[in-house]
Amino acid sequence: MKLQAASRYSWWLFFFLAATAEGNLETPSFGSGILYQYQYSLESQLSFLSRPTLQGSKLQAEVVVDVNLLWSNTDNAGEQLLQIQFHDLRINRDLEKEDQTSQGHSVKGSQNATELQQPFFLHWNKGKVEAFYVAKEENPLILELKRGLLSLLQFQTHSGTVTEEDISGNCQVTYAVSKDTVLKTKDLENCIRPKFGFSTANKIFGLLWHPTSKSHYVIEGNLIKSASSEENHIIYQGIKSSAGFDITSRQHLEFLAQMPGSKELSGKNLQKILNSLLGKPQPISLTSQPFKRICSECPTLRSYLKTFAKKKIKLDLSKAQTTWHFSRVVQMLRSAKKKDILLLLKKAPENMLPFYIEAAIAAHSTPSLVAVTEFMDLEGRKQMSLQENLLYAAALSPRPSKELFRLVLDRLNNKKLTKASWEAGNMIIGSLLGKLCQMNQCGLKEVSFAKEAILKKLHGSKTDWEKMMHLSSLKSTLLPEFIPTFLYYAEEGSSTISAAAVTALKRFSTEHITSTVKMAMRRIFHEVKRKYQKHSRLAAAEILLDNNPSQMDFINIVLASKILSPEMQIFILSKILSIISSDNHPTRQLIKDVLKDPRINNYHYFSPKDGRSISFSGLLAATEDASSTFGVELLFSDFGLLQKSTTNFDIESHGHRLQAAQVVVEAKGLEGLLGGDATEEQVDFKAGMSAILLDVPLRPVTFFDGYSDLMSKMLMSSGEPMKVIKGNLLLVDHQQAVPLQSGLQAVITLQVGLGLDISADVNMNMWAQEFNTSIISRGALTVDFQAEVDTSFFQATLKSQSDIELGTNVEILARLTLGPMLMCLQLAEQPVSYREKFFVSESSANYNTHVRKGRRGTIPGHGFPFYRANSKMCKVLLAGKNLQ
Repeated sequence: MKLQAASRYSWWLFFFLAATAEGNLETPSFGSGILYQYQYSLESQLSFLSRPTLQGSKLQAEVVVDVNLLWSNTDNAGEQLLQIQFHDLRINRDLEKEDQTSQGHSVKGSQNATELQQPFFLHWNKGKVEAFYVAKEENPLILELKRGLLSLLQFQTHSGTVTEEDISGNCQVTYAVSKDTVLKTKDLENCIRPKFGFSTANKIFGLLWHPTSKSHYVIEGNLIKSASSEENHIIYQGIKSSAGFDITSRQHLEFLAQMPGSKELSGKNLQKILNSLLGKPQPISLTSQPFKRICSECPTLRSYLKTFAKKKIKLDLSKAQTTWHFSRVVQMLRSAKKKDILLLLKKAPENMLPFYIEAAIAAHSTPSLVAVTEFMDLEGRKQMSLQENLLYAAALSPRPSKELFRLVLDRLNNKKLTKASWEAGNMIIGSLLGKLCQMNQCGLKEVSFAKEAILKKLHGSKTDWEKMMHLSSLKSTLLPEFIPTFLYYAEEGSSTISAAAVTALKRFSTEHITSTVKMAMRRIFHEVKRKYQKHSRLAAAEILLDNNPSQMDFINIVLASKILSPEMQIFILSKILSIISSDNHPTRQLIKDVLKDPRINNYHYFSPKDGRSISFSGLLAATEDASSTFGVELLFSDFGLLQKSTTNFDIESHGHRLQAAQVVVEAKGLEGLLGGDATEEQVDFKAGMSAILLDVPLRPVTFFDGYSDLMSKMLMSSGEPMKVIKGNLLLVDHQQAVPLQSGLQAVITLQVGLGLDISADVNMNMWAQEFNTSIISRGALTVDFQAEVDTSFFQATLKSQSDIELGTNVEILARLTLGPMLMCLQLAEQPVSYREKFFVSESSANYNTHVRKGRRGTIPGHGFPFYRANSKMCKVLLAGKNLQ
């Protein structure tokens, strides 16, 4: 018996020591007939990441909190109903400022202070918030402050990880208990809360959010001696981490004293107690209910209609002033009624209609989309010229909705649509599909219907022109589910269709280039089943080289290149050399390892070849967050004439990639024109250009189709450049709520506008046998980045506005001689002007402050160097041109 007692005693001792080490605490509770008084303080700081020396906004507030026990469950001592009341609120704007001599000011007598002092009721069970109630409807911002305090009172006295609901939503929380303290860590990134705001579909332009939240409790017996929490939120643009905000929020609750309080109410039924206190009580959600601050000073569409709507405003898309005007109109249309938007469209001057159509699409409100639909359907008006504006505005939308998608589908079902608009609409529909799927909207009926419709049209197309259009649409979706379709047309399609399908596969990331895709690319490159055009074979080789090739893949490509035509051979070798010279290409090391073998790396395979084809890529700019690259591919015929020129501009950031722009200039049949013997398949004499902007394919532009068309355009040419795309759009449209545990509410908005004017100018001198193509891009980018912090007695706003005006010229100069063509490719960036402004404003019942700072400057323009052979040809051609 003594042995058993000793054994039992040792187990109890072990359990006690383990519990003491872990720090199991008493269940917190409040005593009957006692009024507990606490000092509760809030603090928030809001600052710019890019300008740490510019003082942001700071708030410190203190209030006394009374806690009184109204009811407790006799069967469960930890379950209680508490009455909580704020009083004696004092605000300190910024205690660090020299002119702040007093410790703050009291907010007594105001309506907000009166509402804040209204008592609220907490159903509390062993430190967990079961529900809370108020006596009557209150200001939403005051409710947020009360949610903040109750969230601080949400904790447990034993270690572990649980899911809790508080002002941040349903969050995973980890507790660590030691002696008389509790440490609480909240995973804010994965909290589930009501949807608010919107974000851009393309992740490369999205915002990154890094939050942290920790709370610390000191318990003495069953009394909460102190509780404090600190949250930090760093929010910035993924593509530029210096552009963003740092938000810090702190709470601290400190026990002051206890004194006689009201007696506890008798009764076992909590609901009856609540009914006696509140009538018909309705529990209020503990999760934050964010909302956007209403701008009382912002212009309205009605006031705009009275002043600017009828005026002919000069729209220079290369100027930031035009893009800022576009962004302001978008904001006005978001809060406008349909009848006012329709009135704007009806009264607008003809030259302003495209501008307002693009703004209405960018506004994304139901009234704006309905107004555009009704305006376009008005009888007796010639709106066909605006159809392309509408379609491209929809395709380039940063966050398309199903309502916008339906609008585009309705436009495409319009039998009166011009051929050009119908072609543009069928090409861009894929971009909308892809963006909707990025926004987790792939399950929409309209999306499924559109996918099936594109595939049906593709399979039913009788001409290569129609198939090309639908393949381009599928390509712009960037959806892996269409890879089998591309593979089918890559292997079975005509030479033109095969090349288009293989080129589409180049847009997919390595994870989607499976063994099945690689097997098909091998068959195409090595012509296992049939003959393929050079464009298809070279694109297949590029896919193999760019996506984790095996050593045998690389060796076989090198060996096969020896029996290819000289232009194909030098194209592949230049591609390999470009990979080796790259700093971050994933295939670089594998190629270097293989080339250690002298049987592969020798003069026989890598000696200089006669030919001018090239595959070249280079770095335009790089930061810690993003890199932008340009690539040039020039493919010549064996006769020595340029067949295809492809220029790519790509942006990569945090694992995301965007094809910012691609310009393809293609010429066919020039050999026959110059009297040469075409050694390749006979094709018509034609030239044209296709382009991609922000992953959206634009309708191809035909320079000429046949000799007679060329001569007529040369004779009747107006000398004006040909428009490729011209208009305004929102590149980024983002709104995000950041509920702070303190009860303060932060809302982040980012709007990036882009005005763009791209034109092409083609000149061909038949007598001098010279061909000159200029692609001129002019644009303006505006960035409006804003953070608002609100509570019932204080508002703070930090805003950064920046704009940049920029332009690039791409020049292709060629001399079409009876021999190897001389060609010069030039890329030049025009001088860039930029401007930045920073605003800090604070307002409260007793003060208003506004601070504004800014800077501006100009960056000189410069040219970008290409490969060495291009520089030599440019010297020859430009020297001859200067002598003329």
